[in-house]
Amino acid sequence: MHICKKVILSIIGIVFPILALIAWWVNGWFSAQLEATSQLSKQNFSTQVQAVIGQNLSSFEQYAALYANTYDILVEQSKSHGDARLPSLPEGIEVFRYSPMKPKYLYPLHSQAAQSSSLAFQQALNQTFAHDSGFVWLGGQAYLMQLVPIAGGESLVFRQSLTPSYLAKLITTSARSPVSSDTLSPVPKPLVTNATQFDVENYAGIRVALPAFAQMPSIYLHVPYHPAIAAGLTRGIAWLPAATILLGLLIVALACLWLKRAVVEPFAELNQQLEAIDPDAKCVDEIKLKASKEFTKVVEQFNHLLKTISLHKERAKVTLEAINDAVIVTNTNANICYLNPQAESLFGHHSKQAFGKDIDQLVSSDSLFTPMISKLFRSDDHQTLSNKVKLRTQSPKIAERNISKLFGYQGEVIGSVIVIRDITQEELLKSELRRRANFDRVTGLLNRSAFEYQVESFIANAQSVAICYMDLEQFKLINDNCGHSAGDEMLALVARAMQRSLAGRGLLARLGGDEFGLVLQNYSKHEAELLLKLLIHSVSSQVMHNDDCHHSVGLSVGVAFVEGLNRPKAMEMLKDADIACLAAKRKGNNQIDFYDDHDKELNYQRNAPKWAVRIAQAIEHNELLLYYQPIKGLAAHCQRKRLEILLRILEPNGNILPPAQFIAAAERFKLMTEVDKDVIRKAFLWLSLHEEVWHDHCLSINLSGNSLGAVGMIEYIKEQQARFEVPSECICFEITETSAIQNQTRAMEMLKQLRALGFAFALDDFGTGFASYGYLRELPVDYVKIDGCFIKSLATNAKDYAIVKSIHDVSISMGIQTVAEFVENQDIIEALHEIGINYAQGYAIGRPKPLEEYLPLRNAKRA
Repeated sequence: MHICKKVILSIIGIVFPILALIAWWVNGWFSAQLEATSQLSKQNFSTQVQAVIGQNLSSFEQYAALYANTYDILVEQSKSHGDARLPSLPEGIEVFRYSPMKPKYLYPLHSQAAQSSSLAFQQALNQTFAHDSGFVWLGGQAYLMQLVPIAGGESLVFRQSLTPSYLAKLITTSARSPVSSDTLSPVPKPLVTNATQFDVENYAGIRVALPAFAQMPSIYLHVPYHPAIAAGLTRGIAWLPAATILLGLLIVALACLWLKRAVVEPFAELNQQLEAIDPDAKCVDEIKLKASKEFTKVVEQFNHLLKTISLHKERAKVTLEAINDAVIVTNTNANICYLNPQAESLFGHHSKQAFGKDIDQLVSSDSLFTPMISKLFRSDDHQTLSNKVKLRTQSPKIAERNISKLFGYQGEVIGSVIVIRDITQEELLKSELRRRANFDRVTGLLNRSAFEYQVESFIANAQSVAICYMDLEQFKLINDNCGHSAGDEMLALVARAMQRSLAGRGLLARLGGDEFGLVLQNYSKHEAELLLKLLIHSVSSQVMHNDDCHHSVGLSVGVAFVEGLNRPKAMEMLKDADIACLAAKRKGNNQIDFYDDHDKELNYQRNAPKWAVRIAQAIEHNELLLYYQPIKGLAAHCQRKRLEILLRILEPNGNILPPAQFIAAAERFKLMTEVDKDVIRKAFLWLSLHEEVWHDHCLSINLSGNSLGAVGMIEYIKEQQARFEVPSECICFEITETSAIQNQTRAMEMLKQLRALGFAFALDDFGTGFASYGYLRELPVDYVKIDGCFIKSLATNAKDYAIVKSIHDVSISMGIQTVAEFVENQDIIEALHEIGINYAQGYAIGRPKPLEEYLPLRNAKRA
């Protein structure tokens, strides 16, 4: 229905009844107000009439009293002079002389009074006995009467007839109320004796009770209330409801006209322009409308909304066209509604050509799209269905498919959005990365990470396991002489030879460099050894030709073999196999060695990495402890007390670890330089805190072969000496014979620089290594410590006695003092005295103790 008709019906159905109700209420309210006003006016007029009557009655009484006094005076004058003329009376007033004691007791004093006297008048006078005034009805005529006593027991009676002229004057005087005097007019008989002579109930006038004369019945003054005012007011309000309705209709008509011009017509124009908008148009024209400010605001909002929608649409279009993924929009029936350019290019169909087709007709893949879309529509969640599919296009492709619900503006599902991303190259790259991540590029075997990942599952249910660590021999020679490419070629030959020999048995991998790993399951120890020998033979048979040179390699194999399900972890067994491989290499080329946990040397090798880590932690947490062992002077001239600084590690549980368990690991993993630095720092600190020993003590500090000639070691020693300010004569550095000879050049340079600073040196373990007196002659040492293997049986073995004596004689001739190690009893001490050894060290002299508990210092403190 048209909006104008709706407005008119609304006005007729709602406004008209409201207007009628208002008109009815206004008319009733105005009538009530008019009636109340009329009653109030009548009451006010009645009050005013009574007041005027009272005033007239009072004036009449005063006049009568004055006349009576005058009359008495005149009577007295006439008795004495015989001449008495009564004063004249106003018109309408009659005077009588009344003498009740005489037969004829009513005497008119004026001619008009005589004519008006009657029997009823006399009867009225007979009813009063004293002064009295009031209104009385006599013979059909109303009078105002006043009785005034005079001399001689007589009275004067004053009477005034209530004529129409008197009444008109009376009413005119009273007409000071809102009711005009024009509305008052006397009736033919305005005075009545009682209510029965006049229809009071139907009388519209005012009824006023007049004061009665003597005991005469009361009379009433009936003043007619002229109907002109009431009739005028009634006519004035008669048109009010109609006027109200007409005014309402006029307002409604003006409202309809205004609504038509200000609302209906602009709204129709707006609706027409909105209907003309094409949602598929590239550009949307703005709405132009001449209307009120309210519609201008609405138009602005519409235009802003259109611009926003157009902007979002353009953004969505540009975004869909810009992304590299194929985007397909379908309706709820899985029919295509839109393809972006990438989808058009991928499937070879234009968007308009594909419109309305089933999705599976366009996209041919290993799985149907329609069931997936139906499944998505049936679900209540808003999650995206994602999976990988193979597209059967001109060239097969692997794609990632994401299907999402498409919702309308009211939240209802109106279709789906399918995003297809070509991940063919990514999958190929992932495959290549997986291959590279799991397989060695050179040999094609598993790499170390893949080997470690698969080995546990490979041996999970095996009854016996043999984990082999294999290292090529002479492979470094090929790399150094022929280059790494030739080395890679040799590795490839070795890997193929291993694979042929194993024929799929076991888990084979290249662990890195020229090292290989192999895991065999459910083989006996003997069967594993035979297979490994075959493998060694196959590898050693491989010959590589390079520049007229023929190269071959050997193979050393270490095996960790365990039977039963209760076994260590595979990586622990691989470490054992590595240690066994080192033992096999020491045996020679193409050897096999099985790890034996009862072999002490192998256990040291196995635990060496753990000890290396423990040493690093001890240095970091300041857990290295200094012990001392005394070195006793056997000759009288050896006055300076000597202490060798030994090293221990404090465990968190309070145990003290001896050096045999960690020194070898520190030397293997090149940690001894840091250990030596920490020992030097702590020894120098101890000396700086005990200056009382500087004059007669010397600390012997061991320097490892790694520290000899190490870059920065000399500077470190100088720095610590300057820091703690200890004298050089209190320090003696001990170096082993083997390390000094292996690092002769560096050791010689270091010894010279430190001796220039005043430090002493001792050559430790002399006589067991490559020692010769020629080296002893070249090394600038102050002391020679004879190895304990010659000292232990010195008292019972003549050969050891001769060797020790020979070393001592040569040293003395070179100006070098001698120190005997491992002195364990008094017999050895006596033999050393015979030879002339300068110093002795061992359990017979003193056992190692913490440096902080050095007894001479403790005794000095007590003293």
